[in-house]
Amino acid sequence: MEESSRPIIDISPPLTPDLGVWPGDVPLEREPALDMERGDPLSLSALRATVHLGAHADAPSHTRRGSRSIGECDLLPYIGPCQVIRISAPRGSRIGRKDLPAAIEAPRVLLDTGTFPDPLRWNEDFAAPGPDLIEELHARGAILLGVDTPSVDLFDSEDLPSHHAAADLGIAILEGLVLAGVPEGLYELAALPLRLMGFEGSPVRAVLRPM
Repeated sequence: MEESSRPIIDISPPLTPDLGVWPGDVPLEREPALDMERGDPLSLSALRATVHLGAHADAPSHTRRGSRSIGECDLLPYIGPCQVIRISAPRGSRIGRKDLPAAIEAPRVLLDTGTFPDPLRWNEDFAAPGPDLIEELHARGAILLGVDTPSVDLFDSEDLPSHHAAADLGIAILEGLVLAGVPEGLYELAALPLRLMGFEGSPVRAVLRPM
C-alpha cells in the first residue's frame, strides 16, 4: 500500500473532563494560569489527571512493587506491526486462549471486545483477557496486548492475574483503546507513552495505519 493511501486511524478517545475514569481515580481538569480570553498575552495551562486516562500504557510498577516505571520501559512494544482481533465476549467474562483465532500474524495484538462501548459512560461489566490468553499470546510471540476496555483484569478483580501474567512474561499493556469500527486485520501501531520517570503508567495517542 502506498504511503499516501495509508490513512491514520485514531484509536484514542478525546481527553475531556467528561471522559470516564476508574471510580475513585482523578478525572481530567485543565488549570489555566494565563488565558487570552481574559486579556492575557497568551494562554498557558496545567493539567491534573490520572495517568491511566483514556488510551494509556501500564508499566510493571502499576502492580509490582520495585518494578520499572513507564519512563524506564522499552519503547519497542509500542510501535510496529499489530493485529486487530474481534472477540465475541459476554459482558463481565474472562476471555481465554480458546477465543483466539488460529493464526496470530503480528507481535502486537489488540482485542476488540465491544464491552466498553462509550468512553463517556462508565460500565463495570466489561470483559477482560484471562492469564491463559496472555500465556498463549506469549507462546505465539506477542510482545504487546491492547484492549478496548479500562483494564486487562475484570472490574472486581483484586489479585489482578492478567496484569501479573503480563508482567511475568514481559508483555506490554495498552488499555482504553477505541476499536469500534476498525476492521480486523494487520496494521502499523504507534502508541508511545511519555517518559514519565517514577510513574506507573502514561496516556498515549494510539493510532493505526493499514499495512
